[in-house]
Amino acid sequence: MSIRGIHPDFLKHLKLKDQSLVDLYTDLRAFVLEIHPKSNELLYHTHALTSLYTVSEKMSDGFCMIPIYSNHLNLGFNKGTVINDPKKLLQGTGKWIRHIPIKTSNDYRNKDVEALVKSAIDLALEDTTAKHINQGLIVSKIKD
Repeated sequence: MSIRGIHPDFLKHLKLKDQSLVDLYTDLRAFVLEIHPKSNELLYHTHALTSLYTVSEKMSDGFCMIPIYSNHLNLGFNKGTVINDPKKLLQGTGKWIRHIPIKTSNDYRNKDVEALVKSAIDLALEDTTAKHINQGLIVSKIKD
């Protein structure tokens, strides 16, 4: 399956990161898109360079995100406190968001993380009130 390209706005900032981080991000993004190819991708550059994967064009319909910091990245789950996590992979103390620290592809290329992503997608689809879902859009919110 062909994975869609990375938006130029995002790529401009991504290229400034260490190559090992870029490679890890690229593979993690591919992993998420392999699970849900028609997800929308909302792109941000605030405290972290972040790609948010949603079932609609609304940020609130996000199911997971990949924030890239200076020298690490995470696989975040917008409603991580309410998705089933039997292996206790999720970390964090916020009201909703939980994450998995990503150091190698072994941290996410496995059935347990795939199940978490699918559970997060199911929850996002249950909760959405959007009329248009799963369009496979890439929307850059990056302002230079």
